[in-house]
Amino acid sequence: MTTIYSPMKFLGFPDRLKGVRERRVLSPVSIRIKPMNHCNHDCWYCAYRVSNLQLGEDMNLRDKIPEDKMFEIADDIVSLGVRAVTFSGGGEPLIYKPLPDVIERLAEGGVRIGSLTNGANLKGRVADAFAEHGTWVRISIDSWDDESCVESRKVKSGEFTAIMNNVRDFIARDSKCILGISFIIGKKNAPHIYDVCKMLKGIGVNHVKLAATVISNAGRENNEYHAEFQDTARAGIEKALELADESFQVLDHYHEAEERFDKDYEICPFLNFLTVIGADLNVYTCQDKAYTDGGMLGSIKDRSFKDFWFSDENHKRLYAVNPSRDCRHHCVTHAKNLAVFEALESTPDESVLDALDIDPDHGVFV
Repeated sequence: MTTIYSPMKFLGFPDRLKGVRERRVLSPVSIRIKPMNHCNHDCWYCAYRVSNLQLGEDMNLRDKIPEDKMFEIADDIVSLGVRAVTFSGGGEPLIYKPLPDVIERLAEGGVRIGSLTNGANLKGRVADAFAEHGTWVRISIDSWDDESCVESRKVKSGEFTAIMNNVRDFIARDSKCILGISFIIGKKNAPHIYDVCKMLKGIGVNHVKLAATVISNAGRENNEYHAEFQDTARAGIEKALELADESFQVLDHYHEAEERFDKDYEICPFLNFLTVIGADLNVYTCQDKAYTDGGMLGSIKDRSFKDFWFSDENHKRLYAVNPSRDCRHHCVTHAKNLAVFEALESTPDESVLDALDIDPDHGVFV
């Protein structure tokens, strides 16, 4: 089975590496779009709604990208040659009503489509659109039955069953769109890791990604929280890993958080590979700084994304971000940045990328 998760996907885009070396701005390889900030679930650990996490500190729950602006953005993405778009939150992207038509517009332009979702609306026209045009959909869960879902997400009874039925129905379509699950591990669900993975394998999902709940910007506080049940979680993970075979992967991303988030580099090269468009029509450096003043690159309310991206303003801002000063917090691209710097020094050849065996359809989601 080829690899769909890898921090080395950037190696497939040597022109972007050259652009970083020359301090130029090229079109992003991938863009994450947050269509709206309203959500139909209320997860207790949601990084956009928990007060002690920086994500979403400036987020307005009523913000939504207007339909005409969304299609303008989609057309810009196609014309710029952006390779992939991921729809995510903020809020729940699959309840954004124009989404099926937006997906079709992007797909017609050759753009790959993925989404992070709670899965509750993966049905009807939305499911049709992803089944026909999507590359992947990943549903985030933290429950193991209806009762635990009600407690964790403040939803109506039966929601977990409904989501699992959506999963079954989507898999039954026999689409090329890969459906995976992120299982977010916390104190209450740690004893259920193996049973949930076994159930999901039985349903037919492609993979389960096991990841730790983040409860604080401070790595030490995260580690202290997980220390209480880490042995239970690790035992469940080790047992779940034995379920893996040619048709089902268990991806172990459960690890201790760094107690310090210091970085020793002064530019963020990954800003040339991936950017974020928020529901407030601001462009952000990354998902770790979305809806924060420190992460804002600029606004596209009164101009096109294309005009903004190649503006002097954006060029100056992209290369002014200094991670050693500005990013002393959790960073999803830190490992990728370190790999980019290493690649800039060594100029790896194509054989390195071939050896990684990255799935070509997923390689554009850097």
